[in-house]
Amino acid sequence: MDTNPGYLLADNSRLLRRAFDERVREAGVTAPQARLLLNLERHPGRNQAFYAERLEIEPITLCRMVDRMEEAGLVERRADPDDRRARLLHLTVRSRGKIARIRAALDGLIETMLAGFDAEEEAVFMAMLERVSTNLSAPSKELAANG
Repeated sequence: MDTNPGYLLADNSRLLRRAFDERVREAGVTAPQARLLLNLERHPGRNQAFYAERLEIEPITLCRMVDRMEEAGLVERRADPDDRRARLLHLTVRSRGKIARIRAALDGLIETMLAGFDAEEEAVFMAMLERVSTNLSAPSKELAANG
């Protein structure tokens, strides 16, 4: 077993991403579509550039994905009242059922991921992940502030 924490985090991230892809596919969407739906649920009514940035994909890629999802009745574009050229994305009634299936799949994924952990171990693990996230975020924030 490799003891390099960077490798272990990256490898676990790869495994988690693969499991996520498989689980959401069973819910009837691709992983990028699931990520968009979950982001729309958390941050409704933003423009496509916002979601492209959050998903770390090119705006044209998101636009094509939204075209397909709009045709499938999962999202809708509405005019931005503050910018007549812009369109804001919103969930549809149909997408709410899809999100419920995605969330159920993800609950099962988290259960699998944390199998064998007791409540205290889960809490410690989460605190450690938060600290790693904070540590990795700090340098980029410092560079941006000083840049």
